[in-house]
Amino acid sequence: MTWKDKLSETRNGLRNLNGAVPDTARAFAALGKAVKTGGALDFKTKEFVALGISVADRCEPCIGLHVEALVKAGASREEVADVLGMCIQMGGGPAMMYAARALECFDELSEG
Repeated sequence: MTWKDKLSETRNGLRNLNGAVPDTARAFAALGKAVKTGGALDFKTKEFVALGISVADRCEPCIGLHVEALVKAGASREEVADVLGMCIQMGGGPAMMYAARALECFDELSEG
């Protein structure tokens, strides 16, 4: 399964969940918007933090969503790799495995 397929599957699952708990979904979306706009850090930096947490928590759907946001925000492969290096340092072997998945996702999603 490609990362594009995984992202589609994730979005389908989220649409299903959002339909079941619409008030919660709207509140969570509002929280996401609030934390990603304004503040001392720019959007791309905040997405790098989110990617680091996604790798550390071993959340593959989260990795896909945050890498996609980073690709759209103009992140370079070198920037993503630098963040993943910090994930490995902080999370050891398990983080290294998920960092490899995140870089694979970046490579696929940033292709033409």
